[in-house]
Amino acid sequence: MSRLPAGIHHLTPTVPVHVFDAPEAGPTALIQAGIHGDEVAGVHALQEMLEANVRPRRGRLIVVPVMNPGAYRARERCATQSPVPGSYAGLDLNRCFPGDPNAPALERRLAAQFMELVRSERPALMVTLHESYKRYDPKVTPSFGQTIVYGVEPAPPVVARLIDRLNRRFHQPGEHWDPQYYPVATSSTEVIVAEIGCVGLCVETWMGFPEARRIEMQRGVVEILLDEFGVLPLHG
Repeated sequence: MSRLPAGIHHLTPTVPVHVFDAPEAGPTALIQAGIHGDEVAGVHALQEMLEANVRPRRGRLIVVPVMNPGAYRARERCATQSPVPGSYAGLDLNRCFPGDPNAPALERRLAAQFMELVRSERPALMVTLHESYKRYDPKVTPSFGQTIVYGVEPAPPVVARLIDRLNRRFHQPGEHWDPQYYPVATSSTEVIVAEIGCVGLCVETWMGFPEARRIEMQRGVVEILLDEFGVLPLHG
């Protein structure tokens, strides 16, 4: 796959890729959401930002609001629920990387297409927007809500700055953010970081908050990261 021109492209008929180029040269940031269909706040946050005509001022911004449309339509972690209670017909897309373009499973083929996009674009920043049913507790593994998850040590320096800015912006009870080192070898973020050496982060809001607040927090994380990388500097 060659580098995409600005505009809307598709990995599959229902997976849109929005590509925006700024007038000024700079890094590429790639933001994705909806890899798990029951984690909706990131999807809505990116859709709201697209509707608000958010555009990069430097470099390139690539937005994939819904990575797993079948799962998102079902509002389930994986695609269409099977007739067997508690099981799914689809695979966990976030455990299918780097994928296989010839695999029978759609998720493995989609993962391979996404990896081709990443290889051609080589983003400096790769962000996946997630949500968690469990509020983070360092004594409970796994628990992710209200964390910025990274998979390499030492942590990318931007993590500490991001956490500090988030905790100054979101400070209602229970909203405190923490960093969390939690590598998962087959996740989209970890595979991408290993292959191209970018900064790769997973954002995890806690589902115990109202959906509107979670969307606001997801937007806040994206805005701060785009500011930190100079793609979309914030005023003030």
